[in-house]
Amino acid sequence: MTSETQLSIRSTRRIRIVKVSLLFVILIVLHFTGEWLEEWIDQQIIPQHGHLLDLLMLGVVLIYILLMAAPFMPGIEIGLGLMMLFGSKGAALVYLSTLAALSISYLVGRRIPPGLVCRFLQWLHLDRACALVRQLEPLRRVERLKLLQDRLPDKVALFLVNHRYLTIAVALNMPGNALIGGGGGIGLLVGMSRIIPYWGYLMLLVVAVAPVPLWFYLNGV
Repeated sequence: MTSETQLSIRSTRRIRIVKVSLLFVILIVLHFTGEWLEEWIDQQIIPQHGHLLDLLMLGVVLIYILLMAAPFMPGIEIGLGLMMLFGSKGAALVYLSTLAALSISYLVGRRIPPGLVCRFLQWLHLDRACALVRQLEPLRRVERLKLLQDRLPDKVALFLVNHRYLTIAVALNMPGNALIGGGGGIGLLVGMSRIIPYWGYLMLLVVAVAPVPLWFYLNGV
């Protein structure tokens, strides 16, 4: 290997590190912005507001849907705050809003062109991942699954693909899942993968999202 080739490889690695670091900083900013919004909302919704409470609640629900649908945003904390404040009424509202938010993220993922995903992966110098996206693009759902099963030698990754519904359910309910994209990021990736039909995904959400709102609905605060 010549010295020029070595310098080129080192330069590529440095550029990759800078790009990944920049992406990481952006995600951290998004995360803490979501936490700031959560604290601000907690300060706004207080019993003293009285006649403005319903209007404030509607505004908070809309913000919750937007945050929950966005990747790497801690929207679930706002949902917990609403359920603790409004009890059974808040639980039903948060449940339906969560279904709506995660459906939005899935449908957005379905609309993202694979070429755009590939260009983003190339920008991060993830050429193999880009090649896989290109290979998956023209395939149908069954063919996509078969290709992924053949291309994933790692047993853990293969297990996650084969048990994809269980994997998504666990990821959605995992504490601190904002670090892996949150509910919005998970929904976005599921939509982009196109290996799960929307109605199957929705039925999964109906069950996977239910435990905490159901507890609040039955027990109140």
